[in-house]
Amino acid sequence: MQEDFLHYIWKHKAFNSALLKTTKADVVSISQLGQHNHNAGPDFFNAQLHIGDQLWAGNVEIHIKSSDWYVHNHETDKAYDNVILHVVWEHDTEIFRQDNSEIPTVELKHYVDLNLIHNYQKLLQSKSWINCESSFPVIDDFLISNWLERLYIERLERKSETIQHLLIESNNDWEAVLFKMLLKNFGLKVNGESFASLSNSIDFSIVRKLQNDVLDLEALLFGQANLLFDKTIEDAYCIDLNHRYGFLKQKFKLSNQGVVPLQFFRLRPPNFPTIRLSQFANLYSLEQNLFSKVMQFNTKDEFYKFFNLGVTSYWSTHYTFSKSSKAFKKLLTKSFIDLLIINTLIPLKFSYAKAQGKSSEDDLFQLIKEIKIENNSIVSKFLDLKPLDKNALNSQALLQLKKEYCDKNKCLQCAVGNSLIVK
Repeated sequence: MQEDFLHYIWKHKAFNSALLKTTKADVVSISQLGQHNHNAGPDFFNAQLHIGDQLWAGNVEIHIKSSDWYVHNHETDKAYDNVILHVVWEHDTEIFRQDNSEIPTVELKHYVDLNLIHNYQKLLQSKSWINCESSFPVIDDFLISNWLERLYIERLERKSETIQHLLIESNNDWEAVLFKMLLKNFGLKVNGESFASLSNSIDFSIVRKLQNDVLDLEALLFGQANLLFDKTIEDAYCIDLNHRYGFLKQKFKLSNQGVVPLQFFRLRPPNFPTIRLSQFANLYSLEQNLFSKVMQFNTKDEFYKFFNLGVTSYWSTHYTFSKSSKAFKKLLTKSFIDLLIINTLIPLKFSYAKAQGKSSEDDLFQLIKEIKIENNSIVSKFLDLKPLDKNALNSQALLQLKKEYCDKNKCLQCAVGNSLIVK
């Protein structure tokens, strides 16, 4: 037996409340179960109970054994003085408040259906990829669909917290936040950390001052990324960038000591950081007010059209500084733009609408459902278990489900787990 399960039983009133009595045989009638407290203090606040003929208002504390009250030193903690009922699985001792008044106790094991316990233990004892792997294929489609939508909003809320931290760091400059998030995601998985550290090394006010000259932007990005100053490279473009960066470094007192080294190994040439940085510089030289622009878009095609851009002229014939190649535009692919929409643009649209006190869920659901489902091992495994609509809302929700619920055995907080426990 686990305490979380007892919280679940009490919260969902998953016991025979009609026959509920204390260990002293006083009848307990529940008017309000109380609000579940996930922080320090009693487990449920502001409950209302009739115990015998007396109406009580206060808090409920839950333990596996009554003696856990003393193990946790609640008898000396004023936060527990207003506990009106102690709910336990096994009653092994009487408990008292600081003033030595006795707290009524309910021994819950006499009022819970054994099937509920069996279903819960069966889930938690599973050795499968996810606890409900054998049952997941037959879960009701409507339940899954609603739960995945809730999980996607939950994922956006978590990303919104990161955006709030970035806003504080940038003095509520949404353009600066977009710059940091976009640059990180231009690095994808391999260079995401490096590009994030690169964005942190550049104050966005500098980018604003350089946006009219794409070569200045490239010099800034390549220089801060430690890709310049190779004296063996003597082409005019590289020499020009070196001069430009030397001037910018002195003018803006730039430092790149905290920038994580970039990775080229095992990357396809179109994903080389040199190509991504040139595309990024090109984007910011073409649009002065990028944030306000992308906030206007609500469809996948609008984003595809806007981000249909490539590299500057030098990089159309290069992948690295040292070797030329066949001329190629090197445009951002639709699959790459999809990742920008999923990981940067939708979370920003969600957070911006939230900051304005507006609801954006319906529009964002429509947009994310236009995008193809992401291809990764977690999503593929879920699709092997049960056919689902192949859109990016579901892939994002499934990632949230696996990492925040399945991997943490939070079946009690999961709609799928709940449906299997109470069946």
